[in-house]
Amino acid sequence: MPSDPERFIVVTGGPGSGKSTLIDRLQEAGFARSDEAGRGVIRDQAAIGGRALPWVDPDLFAEMMLSWELRSHRLAAARTGPVFFDRGVPDVVGYLRLEGRPVPAHVHAAARAFRYHRRVFVAPPWPEIYRRDTERRQSLDEAERTYEAMVATYPEYGYEPVPLPRASVEERLRFVVDAIGR
Repeated sequence: MPSDPERFIVVTGGPGSGKSTLIDRLQEAGFARSDEAGRGVIRDQAAIGGRALPWVDPDLFAEMMLSWELRSHRLAAARTGPVFFDRGVPDVVGYLRLEGRPVPAHVHAAARAFRYHRRVFVAPPWPEIYRRDTERRQSLDEAERTYEAMVATYPEYGYEPVPLPRASVEERLRFVVDAIGR
């Protein structure tokens, strides 16, 4: 684990709220980034006919997301400068709670051990831009509940949620860059 987790910046929230679009734009601006675990696991599992899908085996899906997030954290440690994460380890806790599943002790341990910047950016639900797709099957109501789960989960691990404005991606980019002092 890195000695300077403050350079690891999480963007979280509900699906369809512009998180990944912001992360993509931050990458275009020259920042390092991680890929979203949930989408990656869904894509991989669908391609191989696997069962680690949220609508097939939510517990296995959560384990795969956890593994993805831990690997992303280790890869980011090898980089220099800020790294933006499209969700983080505490998102796995929030997901399990949202699904009414127990959170195993090792998931809590990972959320405590693999640290990020104390300020976590949270994208609020945004009905005007919300869209379903092949990987995002949640309804807008589920997206709103996911947002609420993340806002409740991150402070339990010592993080301060910072709401992102419902604004253009360029305005969000400036907001985040200003907030982290870059």
